[in-house]
Order: sequence, then structure tokens, then C-alpha cells
Amino acid sequence: MVDSGQPPAPSQSTSSRSSSEKLPTPDQPRDLEKTSESTPPTLTDLYGPAPDGGARAWFVALGAACIFFSCLGIVNSFGIFLQYYGTHQLSSHTPDQISWIGSVTACMQFLFGAISGPLFDRYGTWVIRIGAILYVLAIMMTSLCQEYYQFMLAQGVLTGLASAMIQVPAFAVVSQYFDKKRAAALGLVVSGSSIGGIVFPIALGKMLNDTSLGFGWSVRVIGFIVAPMMVFCCFSLRARLPSRETKFFLWSAFTELRFVGLVAAGFFVLLGMFTPLFFLPSYAVSKGMDKILASYLLAIVNGASTFGRILPGILADKYGKLNIYGFGSLATGIVVLCLTKATDTTGLVVYAVFIGLTSGTIVSANSAAFSTCTTNPQNLGTYIGMGLAVGSIAILVGPPVNGVLLDKYGGYLEASLFSGIMCLAGGVVIFVTKLTTPEGLFGNV
Repeated sequence: MVDSGQPPAPSQSTSSRSSSEKLPTPDQPRDLEKTSESTPPTLTDLYGPAPDGGARAWFVALGAACIFFSCLGIVNSFGIFLQYYGTHQLSSHTPDQISWIGSVTACMQFLFGAISGPLFDRYGTWVIRIGAILYVLAIMMTSLCQEYYQFMLAQGVLTGLASAMIQVPAFAVVSQYFDKKRAAALGLVVSGSSIGGIVFPIALGKMLNDTSLGFGWSVRVIGFIVAPMMVFCCFSLRARLPSRETKFFLWSAFTELRFVGLVAAGFFVLLGMFTPLFFLPSYAVSKGMDKILASYLLAIVNGASTFGRILPGILADKYGKLNIYGFGSLATGIVVLCLTKATDTTGLVVYAVFIGLTSGTIVSANSAAFSTCTTNPQNLGTYIGMGLAVGSIAILVGPPVNGVLLDKYGGYLEASLFSGIMCLAGGVVIFVTKLTTPEGLFGNV
């Protein structure tokens, strides 16, 4: 045999065997790119992680703070309206009847959040722009009211509806820009309502009781303050993630024990926490305090709640959102129970500071707590909206129930007992809900 100097050609069987050895089996991935075809990319893969800071993120947070300055700032000032209506346009109505106006406003804010949250998840920030226009319109229409039904429609229904269209989406859009610092960011956002709660009670108390402006122009001045805030939020709020095109409501959330527990806790807490915000000025006047000075108590409450909203938010990112929410609810219940122990000017001012510090925790921690129920930030608007919608029922009935207790017993003790016990019950439910988390009762969650 003559050697040609070339390696012998492999036989057919050898070639087939070699080729089969080089081919991956069906169970082996061919490469990373082809593997990803069978695993859908996450939102983080597509759009990156939440920035947790930076100019754009904080610009969004500032726009959201302007919303809460305008909306919750005015809601937190309803005690001024209640005291004024009782001696002017609605003097023929009982305190519980007048308090229904503020209750409807607060209720609509959260009830229609169940719709505005999913609308934001689907259509983005256009929901906020429509709501901003309606909110300014509602304030101007309130300035024209003279009859009870007019106040109910303008200040109660329309103001509440417009607020719902901008508040819940504001929570959701800020949550898209923050993850590890979410509770702190939401605390800063909600602190805008504390600043509004300082400005509006002082301004309204002064204009209504110590100037010749009258009711109509006093309320219009508030509208002129709110209008530029609404313009700014319309331009500053932009969603980071695309809209989702799935179910409008996520009914499966009500099968999750953690979500149901937080909804129940929020119901109890919101049933009791609004009592000081509605009745503190009237209680102070009944103890001999000057009407203008009594109106400043709400400014003190909201000023103190600025720290009660920012500091717990920062602590919540470190020690757990549910922990801070639970302790804040228990502390609020204890302070509400002590309402009738404040009997002079010094005591009322100290009381206003403490109720502001404790109740401020609830407003920011409530929404932050719902973020523990889902890992998909595209669903946060729906989760927050549905959760707060149930709580809106408590906000609707809480102040009128206290008004009935006040009218029946002629004092504030029974109202403070009822409201304080409700807040305590909510705090207990929050800690029970922690048992549904992997970290358990004593974990930082």
C-alpha cells in the first residue's frame, strides 16, 4: 500500500458518530441567546433597575409632592370649613351632616383610586392631566356654593373624584423610579400634604375670620394657589415603564392573605385617624380657644406630620414598611384616646404636635405597605388603588359616626374612644399580617 501523506478519510459511521457527538441533545441549551427565547425578559432586563435617585427621579417626586400639597393639604383643612359652615351657610345643619361633606371628599379620593390606579397602569399620565383640570374646577365651583347640596356636589363629589385621578397615579409613577428607597421617597412625596396643611388652614382661617374677602374670594385665592401646582405636576410626571395591557382589575389580589390583611388594617386605621383632623378646631373652640388660634391647630398638626411622614419613610426602608406602619397605627390610637385630656391652650398645642407626628406615619406607610404585595411595579397602581378603595368606606363613615356620637352625648369623649380603639385594632392586624411574610412576625419587612 502506498502512503499518500494524508490522514485517512473517516468512515461513514465514524463521521456520523462524530457529528452526533458535536450536536447538543434536546435537553441542552444551544447558546445563551436561544435560551432567552424560552425565558421572557423581566422589566429590569428591558428597562433597567429603578434609578433610586438622580435628577429625573427626584423631579418626578417633586411633581407628586405638589399634588399632595394641593389635595390632601385641603382635605386636612376641612376642620376650618366645618367650623365656618356651622356658623354661616350651613348653620341650620348638625355637625354630623356637615362632616358628611368632608367624608365624601376623602372617600371619593380613595374609592375612585380603584379606577384611576388601573387607568394609569393602562394609559399613563394622561389620567393625571385630566384630574388636574377637574380639581381646579372643583375648587372654583365650591367658591360659588350656598346650599348644602351644592357643597356636597362641588366640594364633596367633584373634589374627591378629581383628587382620586391624580393622587393614586402619583403614588404609582413615583414607585417606578424608586425601589430600595421607595418608602423614603413616598414619605417625601406625602410630606407635601403637610406643607399644604400648614398653608391652607392659616390662609383660610385668616381670610374667613379676619378679612372682608368673604367665603367666595377666600376659596378662589386657594384655587389660584393650586392652579400653578397642577400645571407643574402635569409636566413633571412621566411614567418610566410602558403601560400594561392586561386585566383592568387584579381580582386575584383578594386571594392573597397579605393583601387582604393590609386592606383590613387600613380600614380600621382610616376609620379612626381622621377624627382630630375634622373635630380638633371645634373641640378647641368649645374649650374657650379663639377661632383664629383654633384654626392654627390644624397647621400645627400638619407641620408636625411633615416629620411624621419623612422620618418613618426613611426608617421603613431599613427596619421594614410593615413594622413602621404597625407602630405608627398603635401610636396614633393611643394619642387619639387622649383627646379630651387636652383642656387648655398649652395642652391643645402639645396634642396637635403629637397627633401630627403619629398620624403622619399612616399616610405614607399605608401605600408603601401595599408595595410588599407585588414584585411587578407595573401593577402597583392597581394594588394601591384597590386597597385604598376599601379604606374609603371607613373614611366615609368615620367622621359622621363621630358627629353622631358628639351630637348624642354632647362631648368628645365617646368619639375619641371609638376612633382610638379602631386605630389600635388596625395596628394589631398589621402585625398579624406579618405572619404571611417569609420574614415572619419579628422580621424587618
